[in-house]
Amino acid sequence: MRMYDIIKKKRDGGELSTEEIEFFVEGYTKGEIPDYQASAMTMAVFFQGMTPRETTDLTLAMARSGDMLDLSVLGDKTVDKHSTGGVGDKVTLVVAPIAAALGCTVAKMSGRGLGHTGGTVDKLESIPGFKVELGADEFFSQVKDIGISVIGQSSNLTPADKKLYALRDVTASVESLPLIASSIISKKLAGGSQHIVLDVTCGSGAFMKTPEAAEELAKAMVEIGNMAGRHMTAVITNMDTPLGINIGNILEVKEAIEVLLGGGPSDLRYVCTEIASYMYASCFDCSADEARPKVLEAISSGAAFQKLRAMVGAQGGDVRYIDDPSLFESSKYSYEIKCPEDGYITSMNAETIGIASVVLGAGRATLEDSIDYKAGISLIKKTGDRVNAGDTIAILYTDDESKIPEARDMILGCMKLSLTEPEEETLIYKVIK
Repeated sequence: MRMYDIIKKKRDGGELSTEEIEFFVEGYTKGEIPDYQASAMTMAVFFQGMTPRETTDLTLAMARSGDMLDLSVLGDKTVDKHSTGGVGDKVTLVVAPIAAALGCTVAKMSGRGLGHTGGTVDKLESIPGFKVELGADEFFSQVKDIGISVIGQSSNLTPADKKLYALRDVTASVESLPLIASSIISKKLAGGSQHIVLDVTCGSGAFMKTPEAAEELAKAMVEIGNMAGRHMTAVITNMDTPLGINIGNILEVKEAIEVLLGGGPSDLRYVCTEIASYMYASCFDCSADEARPKVLEAISSGAAFQKLRAMVGAQGGDVRYIDDPSLFESSKYSYEIKCPEDGYITSMNAETIGIASVVLGAGRATLEDSIDYKAGISLIKKTGDRVNAGDTIAILYTDDESKIPEARDMILGCMKLSLTEPEEETLIYKVIK
C-alpha cells in the first residue's frame, strides 16, 4: 500500500477503505508518512469530503493512535460532556457535579484554554491545591468512591489528532467538517464514556458562526459517535454573547459555585440545567423533561454543590475556597467601563471580549504562556439590556495596569447600541440525537 495511491484516490473523489485510512493514520503518527503527503491528504479531504463510514473509520483510527481509557469497570452510566468552545463557558464546573449527584459516573478529561476560549483545566487549577494530573489508579479510585473526577488530558491521548490538527492549522484545511468532527469525537471515544453530550456552540464567540453550520457539525459528530457504539446527544447553544457574567478563571469558578447554590446569571443557569438534563436522560434512558426536575432538585438540595466540594477535596484542592469564594485572591487593579450613550445593547462580539480577557492576562496565545488566574472581565450589562450614558457596562481585572486601555477599547468597540429594544436571544437552538 502506498500513500501516493491513497492521496490520488481521495483527490479523485474515491471512497477510502478502512485499511487505507488506518494505514494513513498509523503511518503519520509514527512519522513514516511525511508532512507533505499528510497535508496533501487533508487537502484532498477538504475538497472531496468523506462518507459517514470513512469519517467514522478516521475517528476510530485517531482514537486508537494513543491511550484509550476503559471505563467499563465503572458501569454503564459513564457520561462525558464536551463543548466546542466559547467565552465564559464554565458549564462543566456546574453540570459535572449535578450529573454525579444524580447517579451518573463522570470520569472526565478536559483541556486547557487557547486563544479566546477558556479551558476547564485552567479554571480548576485556579483553586489552590487542586491537582489536574492523577495517576490511573488514583483517578479510577476517586470515581468509584465519589462518582466524579475531572483531570487534564493524557499526553498520549489521540497523538494522531495532535499532529493532524497542527498540520491543518498551517495548511488552510481546518474548516473541513469530517476533519473537525473526527478531531473532536476521537478524543471523546478515547476518554471511554458510554454517554456523550456535546455542547455545540455557535455565534461570534464560537468556531461555528451560524446555527446552520453548528447543526451540520452536530449531526456529523452524533452520527460518528452512534456508529462507534456510543450514546450521543448534541445541544446547539448560542455563543454570540458570553455565557454568564464572568470571564476569567477564578471569576468563572465563583460564578459556577453561585449556580450550584441556586443563584447565578439566568442564561448560565438555563443552559446548565438543560445540558445536565440531557446527561441524566442519556444515562437513565428517559426524556429531558423527566430529568429536569431531578436536576433542579440536585441543586436546591445542595447535593450538586457537595459533589463539587467532594471532588475538589479529593483532588487536593482547598475546599475553604469553595465554601467561601471571597477567600480567592483579587487582581491588583480593577477598572469600570462606562457606557458612552443611552440605548439598548443590541450585540456584543463574544470573540472580541474573549480576546480582551486574554489581553488582561486571563488566557494564553500559546500553550506555553502563563495565566493570571485572577484576571478577567465582569459584564455588568449584556445584549438586550437597557443602558444610560455613564452606566457601568463592564469591570476589568488585571495585575498589569498598562493592559487596561487596550481591553477597554476592544470591549467598547465590539458593543452595538440602538434606541430600539432587540429581540430576546435564543439560548438553545436545537437538540440532535
